[in-house]
Amino acid sequence: MRLLVIVPDRLSDILTKGEYQPLYYNPGEIADEVHILMTNDDAPDKEAMQRTVGKAKLFLHNYPCDYSLPAARLPVLDSWRLRRWARGGVEIARRIQPDMIRCHSADWNAYLASRIKKELGVPYCISLHINPDVNTVARYAAPQSPQEQRHNAFYEYLEHQALSHASYILPVYKPVLSYLQRHKISENRIKVCYNILNCYNLQKKENYSAGKTFHFICVGRLFTEKDPTNILKAMVDLPDAKLTIVGDGPARNRLESLANQLSISDRVVFCPAIHNDDLCKMLPQQDAFVVHTEYYELNKSVLEALLTGLPLIINRRKGLPVPELVDADFVQFVDNTPESYRSAMQQIIENDVAREALGKRAFSHARKHWDPAVAEAAYVNVYKQMLSEEHVH
Repeated sequence: MRLLVIVPDRLSDILTKGEYQPLYYNPGEIADEVHILMTNDDAPDKEAMQRTVGKAKLFLHNYPCDYSLPAARLPVLDSWRLRRWARGGVEIARRIQPDMIRCHSADWNAYLASRIKKELGVPYCISLHINPDVNTVARYAAPQSPQEQRHNAFYEYLEHQALSHASYILPVYKPVLSYLQRHKISENRIKVCYNILNCYNLQKKENYSAGKTFHFICVGRLFTEKDPTNILKAMVDLPDAKLTIVGDGPARNRLESLANQLSISDRVVFCPAIHNDDLCKMLPQQDAFVVHTEYYELNKSVLEALLTGLPLIINRRKGLPVPELVDADFVQFVDNTPESYRSAMQQIIENDVAREALGKRAFSHARKHWDPAVAEAAYVNVYKQMLSEEHVH
């Protein structure tokens, strides 16, 4: 089977951070030939990308977006301009002759897939990794000027066209569903398919005994919505605890300075990037996972910790709770304050029985719902359906 994967991401950046799981772009090695088309000018290392497709033959292509279009005059011409932009991408697909297309996110890439389907009849699915209405990426959260409103209207049209013609839309967690409901996507085309995580290196935590030093780990990008400031402040009163922060971002320098100001820099280690294989092997060696996130998501780092069986401390986010975590007894919830984090972290340190019970509940629940083999099978089933059925929308 020949699979075309169209992505908006700069894959070199993901490689640098070491975040790719094996077979990420070829679940179940269902395809024997994978073409990755990037809607940018990135030139990732092909050899390094091979792990994302397994034994399949890998081909890399580029077809950059035209970022002048969202600001172009006469919005009535947007449809024509986008169709004109997509022509070259359709010709690339014509040469590839894919059996199906997978898009990661509903961006320019998914609009291009809709044009390929229109011109060549190739079915496509879209995996959605955020809720764009809650965690804005391409759009302004609160557009003020006519230019910002124009920009948002352009992307609203582009996204809607992409979503409307997809065979299936695959949100990677339930928080995305409200976005699809707003776009009036029929339920029979929506399948929640969780991220496929590192099946080769995620191992069960077997020993919950803690040594003289208690090891916490926090994984995530360092920016406002995932700011671990209050976790650092909680560490001040936990002299026998060590914290490893894995991740990079615009807040990193400030957080490193804060650790110095709090006189805890000798107990806080910042690791901007760790290869995903190494991170997964590292998790069972930690004593607990602690995190702050306001994102409306069930992110990969949290899933990895749960699948390992790490006791997990997480804040109650502002706004709606993540559906998968409603009334969850397999995580320890806190408020995003130093006092709440400190109290929960202190209890995790001191209560060996409760710590082990929490970790084992996490492992049991996670393996039942989000095991890599279960997640992989869900994607493979969707691909097989797309290849065998003619969907009419």
